[in-house]
Amino acid sequence: MNVLSLFDGMSCGQIALERAGIKVDNYFASEIEKAAIDVTMKNYPNTKQVGDVTKVKGVDLPKIDLLIGGSPCQGFSFAGKGLNFEDERSKLFFEYVRLLKECKPKYFLLENVKMKKQHQDVITELLGVEPIMIDSALITAGRRERLYWTNIPNIEQPKDKGVVLNDILEDEVEKKYYLSEKRINLIFNGVKYGVTNKICDRNGKAFTLSASMGMGGGYEPKIEDKGTYRKVTPIECERLQTVPDNYTAGVSNTARYKMLGNGWTVDVIAHIFNQMAAIADKEGGEN
Repeated sequence: MNVLSLFDGMSCGQIALERAGIKVDNYFASEIEKAAIDVTMKNYPNTKQVGDVTKVKGVDLPKIDLLIGGSPCQGFSFAGKGLNFEDERSKLFFEYVRLLKECKPKYFLLENVKMKKQHQDVITELLGVEPIMIDSALITAGRRERLYWTNIPNIEQPKDKGVVLNDILEDEVEKKYYLSEKRINLIFNGVKYGVTNKICDRNGKAFTLSASMGMGGGYEPKIEDKGTYRKVTPIECERLQTVPDNYTAGVSNTARYKMLGNGWTVDVIAHIFNQMAAIADKEGGEN
C-alpha cells in the first residue's frame, strides 16, 4: 500500500497503520514543521518527506492507495475566531480536495474539529461522504470530539474502555512540572485563563489537548498531586493521545506539547483502519 499523508505532523497515521497490521510500501508525508519532521524521522526513518502541501502534485507520485490528513483546524474551531474558509490555515483543506482528485486513492480519511453545520456541510459535499463524530474519551482518558470523513465503510463507535486519568499518570514526576504557589493562588482566586484554570479530576477525563499547550502560559491540563497541583507531563499527553511513551522525545517540551495537541488520537485512527484491514482480509489481499 502507498500512503499519502497531508499535514502529517508527527506521523500518527503511521503508528495507527502499524497497529492495524497494515503493510505500507511507501509513506509520503507532507509536513513543514521541523520538530514534527524530526520526531517522524526518528521513529520512521523510511518516511518519504515531500514538503509543503501546496507544492505536492499527484502526477509526481506513484499510485496512492490511501490519502489521509487532518487539515489545520484553527479557522473551524469553536475556540478560534470563526473565520472558517477565510482563515489562511483552514484554506489548506482545499489542497486536500485537490490531491484527492489528482491521486484518486481507493480510500481516504480526513479529520477535523466540530464546527458550524454550514461549514461541515461544505466539506461533506466536496468529499461526498457524511462524517462520523468520535470522542477519544471512549478510548483514552482525554476528551477529544472530532469529525472523520472517510469512504472506509461500516465505521462504528469504538467500545468505551472506561479509561480515566489515574490510569495513565506517571508514578514519579519531576519537580519542574509542579505549579508555583503564586500560580496556584492565581488559579483559585478566580483569574480567568479559560481552560488553563481547570483542575482535572483524576478519576475522570482530561479536557481536550490543543496546540496552545506549546505556547506556554500553563495551557496543559492540571491535576492535584501530592497535596499540590501540577501540569500533565509530555509522556502523560502521549498516553492521552495513545502515542507510545517518549515517541516525541528528542525535541523541546514546548514542541512536544504542541505536536501532541495538534496530533491524532492514534487508537481512534487505528479503529478506523481496522475496518480497512478487515476488508483486505475478506478480499484475500495483503494488509
